[in-house]
Amino acid sequence: MSAEKINPYKDSELGKKEQVAQMFDNISENYDGLNRVISLGIDVKWRKKVVEIVGKNNPKQILDIATGTGDLAIMMASLQPDRIVGLDISAGMLEVGKQKIEKANLASKIEMVVGDSEEMPFENNTFDAITVSFGVRNFAHLNKGITEIARVLKPTGVLVILETSNPTKFPFKQGYKFYTNFILPIIGKLFSKDKVAYSYLSESANSFPFGEAFNNILQKNGFTHTKDTPVTFGVATIYTASK
Repeated sequence: MSAEKINPYKDSELGKKEQVAQMFDNISENYDGLNRVISLGIDVKWRKKVVEIVGKNNPKQILDIATGTGDLAIMMASLQPDRIVGLDISAGMLEVGKQKIEKANLASKIEMVVGDSEEMPFENNTFDAITVSFGVRNFAHLNKGITEIARVLKPTGVLVILETSNPTKFPFKQGYKFYTNFILPIIGKLFSKDKVAYSYLSESANSFPFGEAFNNILQKNGFTHTKDTPVTFGVATIYTASK
C-alpha cells in the first residue's frame, strides 16, 4: 500500500490532508516530549546535520515545510538568515511552536504560517533553502507537493529533506521493524490522547519510498543532483537536491 493511501483514521470521511491536520492538532501538546523518547533523542543530531548542509549556501530566505512545533526552524536561526518561514497544516502544532519561538526571542526572525504544502502562498523562486523534516510522508499527493517545492525554490536554492527510512541490513532491519510495529504504537497509546496517531506514524514510515526510489520521485518532479545519505543505520535518510 502506498504511503499516500495510508490515513490516520480508517473510518473517517475526511481526506488525508484534513485527517493529518486533525491528528497533529490532537497530539500537539505532548508531541515534542514523546518524539524525544521515541527517537531516543537521536532526531536532534539528525536535524543538526540538516542545519549544517543548509548553512553551506548562506541562505537569506528559508522555508521549513511541515515545521510542526518549529524545532528545525529554531535551529536554523543560528545561520543568521533574514527570514525563516515555518509552514504547517496543523494550527495546534504551530501554536506550540510559537511559544517556543517567543521563549527563544526569535519572533522577529521566524514567522509561523498555517498552510498547505501543495498550494503554498508564496511567489515563484522565493527561497534560498527549503527543508522538510519528517513531513513528506504526510503529503496527500507526493508529486504535487514536490513540484510545488520546486516552484517556490530559487534556481540556485537547495532542498534538504529528512525522512524516516527502513534499514536494509541485518540485524537493524529486523530490529527496526519490531520497534516500529510493536513498541512505537504501544508508547504512543500509553502517552498520547490519540490512540491511532502513532500507529499511523509508524505505518506511514514503513511504507514510504526511500533511497533511490525517493530520489527518482524528486527527479521526476523538477529536481536534479539528488543525493541520499542514510543516518543511524538507515533509520532515517537525509536527501539533498537542487532545481
